[in-house]
This record gives sequence, structure tokens and C-alpha cells, in this order.
Amino acid sequence: MITVPTLFPTQQPSWAARVGGALVALLLFGAAPSAQAQTWMVSTTAQIKLGILDKYGQLGPYTATFVVHSEKTGKDYLLVKELKQGQTGIDVLFPTDPSDPDYFKSETGEAAQAAPGRYTWECQVKGVKAVGGRFVFPEVGNDVTIVNK
Repeated sequence: MITVPTLFPTQQPSWAARVGGALVALLLFGAAPSAQAQTWMVSTTAQIKLGILDKYGQLGPYTATFVVHSEKTGKDYLLVKELKQGQTGIDVLFPTDPSDPDYFKSETGEAAQAAPGRYTWECQVKGVKAVGGRFVFPEVGNDVTIVNK
């Protein structure tokens, strides 16, 4: 005759085994991290890189005045950059952060915003338009996903 052990013993566990099992369960559940609500912060900022380059380095030091015109508001925003000897070009981001000492601002000192719309730009050297172009700022949005545990 072969005896097969049973998975369900017929005897009741002792009182000490029950208390020990309860303590183990409390320790396991107590050590588990509690689920908390998530608070995500999100930001999306559009910027346009504008640039000018003296391709052959013939000008020497010069002043580059970037002018961005908002077709929606009619406002002009300016940024002046001084290029030193040996520096033939520069790239700038529009709009720049107003905390930056050099930022795009209107004649009244208003900082440029990345507002959706059409813009034209030019860079003047010695008071004459050297380069220019146009761009469109898109509308931007943010999505937040809540992760459930």
C-alpha cells in the first residue's frame, strides 16, 4: 500500500501556529508600500532657433539685431548680440527666458511669449537686413497618465 501525503491536513493548526501566521501576514502587509496619488508636473515649450553666419569671416566684429514680428499682435521683439573678433556667427532661441540677461523684448520691455501664430523675422547687421524668414508656432498641449497600482 502506498501512502500519499495530503495537502490539507486533517488536524487543526495549533494556537501558536495561528498566532505566528497572523504575525507573518501583518509583517508582510505592513512592509508593503502604500499606494498614493501621483502628482505629475508637465511642461511643453516651443522655441525656434534663429541664426546668422558671416560665411567667409570678412566682417570682423559686428552687431546682430534679431527682430521677430508677430503677425497676430503686430508687435516686434528685438534681441541684440555683439559678435567679437573671430566669432563669425551666432544662433539664438526665440523666445528666450526673461530671466536671461539678453532676451527678446518689445520696445516697452515686454518679454516675447511662445504664442501660437505666424511670425516673420530678420537679422540686421549695420542697420541693414542681412537674413530673414518666417515660422509658425504650433499650439502645444500636455497629457498626464495616472498610473494605478
